[in-house]
Amino acid sequence: MIELGDRLPAVTLDGGEGLFALADRNAPLVLYFYPKDDTAGCTREAQDFSALMPDFAALGVELVGVSKDSAAKHRKFSEKYQLTVPLATDDGTAMEAFGVWVEKQLYGRRYMGIDRSTFLFASDGTLFRAWRKVRVPGHAEAVLAAAKEMLGT
Repeated sequence: MIELGDRLPAVTLDGGEGLFALADRNAPLVLYFYPKDDTAGCTREAQDFSALMPDFAALGVELVGVSKDSAAKHRKFSEKYQLTVPLATDDGTAMEAFGVWVEKQLYGRRYMGIDRSTFLFASDGTLFRAWRKVRVPGHAEAVLAAAKEMLGT
């Protein structure tokens, strides 16, 4: 599991237009993991981050949402809700590296799933802040505030 001060893991994601390596980034990065496209909480989170995209861009902070959903499903999700936040697909490698693929329980049934989590990395690739077990209301705003703090603005 990644901890504060750790560097971006050497994992690759599918951004829908090809693969990209996280460790190749040289700008501040917000990476948020979410369970599933087109569900209530995940939709609200993507809409909130999309609404703040201009603010993140003004700071030079890249933003990427990650789930196990396919690139085609991400495209439909983005089109349906006019999302501007880039969405990437993970085969599970990044989720394991970040410690977000966890055992969950719902109505007594145990299963493996994504723990809604967000990670803010500095431009040198070190983890500045992490949010685990995220509650969606106000979260995107809190991440933006942390990015401003990190950048001293």
